[in-house]
Amino acid sequence: MAVKLFGTDGVRGTANQFPITAEAALKLGIAAGSFFRRDGRNGHRVVLGKDTRRSCYMLENALAAGLSSAGMNVILLGPVPTPAVGFLTRSMRADLGVMISASHNPAQDNGIKFFGPDGFKLPDADEATIEDLFENQPEAVEPGRIGRLRRLEDGRGRYVEFAKTTINGARFDGLKVVVDCAHGAAYRTAPEALWELGADVVPMGVAPDGFNINLDCGSTHPEAAAAMVKATGADLGICLDGDADRIILIDETGAVADGDQIMALFAEHWGAEGKLKNGTLVATVMSNLGLERFLEGKGLRLERTKVGDRHVVTRMREGSFNLGGEQSGHIVMSDYATTGDGLMAGLQFLALMKQTGLKASELVRRFSPVPQVLRNLRLDTSLLQRPEITSLIRTQEGRLGKAGRILVRPSGTEPLIRVMVEAEDEVLLEDVLAEIEAGLLAQS
Repeated sequence: MAVKLFGTDGVRGTANQFPITAEAALKLGIAAGSFFRRDGRNGHRVVLGKDTRRSCYMLENALAAGLSSAGMNVILLGPVPTPAVGFLTRSMRADLGVMISASHNPAQDNGIKFFGPDGFKLPDADEATIEDLFENQPEAVEPGRIGRLRRLEDGRGRYVEFAKTTINGARFDGLKVVVDCAHGAAYRTAPEALWELGADVVPMGVAPDGFNINLDCGSTHPEAAAAMVKATGADLGICLDGDADRIILIDETGAVADGDQIMALFAEHWGAEGKLKNGTLVATVMSNLGLERFLEGKGLRLERTKVGDRHVVTRMREGSFNLGGEQSGHIVMSDYATTGDGLMAGLQFLALMKQTGLKASELVRRFSPVPQVLRNLRLDTSLLQRPEITSLIRTQEGRLGKAGRILVRPSGTEPLIRVMVEAEDEVLLEDVLAEIEAGLLAQS
């Protein structure tokens, strides 16, 4: 039976359990290196970044060993955001980019994401080929072709300088900004960029110890940052996740705004300025029905994809669209970046604050969301294949009609069944959710 490594976003799991083991990372490095190896006088180059988890040291060394044994010259970036790896892969003419991170997951998890030479995450076909090479391990290169390892000291600085160029010379003098880096990969990058652009920065989540990444902080736990915004009288709060490819915003009142509100704002302004390509925003099936209705009212269009920023980016490239993302906070601006970028999205928002002279609360509340409830059930995902469950979901969809939506799916990153119900009638919403949850539990 063929091995299955890749999920929704790279290879992910619990550290020191397959496939997130030193042995598997070594083999994966050889497989990926063999796939991307090419001939040329300048050799074969890979940039390798990581977040701040303790297990990143183990995986970094194992991947670097595998990649070098496959003939790749490995450039170690140290802790940098995931979008920095995408940027540097393309900027430095690397054949491959690798990021070690489990994004918003807790510290005991980790993952490995790959970027092609164009800086974009790999398509399914490339991942399938790497899985085949992993299972049928190719031979390492001869001794004379073993790759070298070196550390790039200014990788973070290169990325920060590029991020600053994306806001057309805007300055943030006079703005106080709380930035919660989730004790993750942007713990130096984000505060540095904001301070250099003139902001009065209140940093949070900037003391990683290898185990506190995403722990009660960052985009998945914005409560502490919201309290800090109110306590310090800040104009804005920016919450990133462990690898800084997501953002959640907090306005000056302490109210939290998710990716849907941020995308609505950017789409509205870009559309008015003629910058939104084909008048379309790309988002996933998780985005709120209120976002879709808001865009329609502005003469704009929403295209939906499967969950995962990789699917969003794929559709953006297919349709020549330049704005997309996820409710969870991935904001993809393909004029600037190849993947979700929390820092760049935060800079764009601050630039709009300066441009319009409006408060964060006046900018970010673009629409009233249709009531939406999410449940994560730790159940066997194979339950979703049972006819009793599919019949139950169809019945509940019939109850909602056009006034709501249901999405029941397996998580691509954790052993969970995710249930989302959206409806204008909140009493009906809770009843439908309870029926689906009870049905799943009864079949487990």
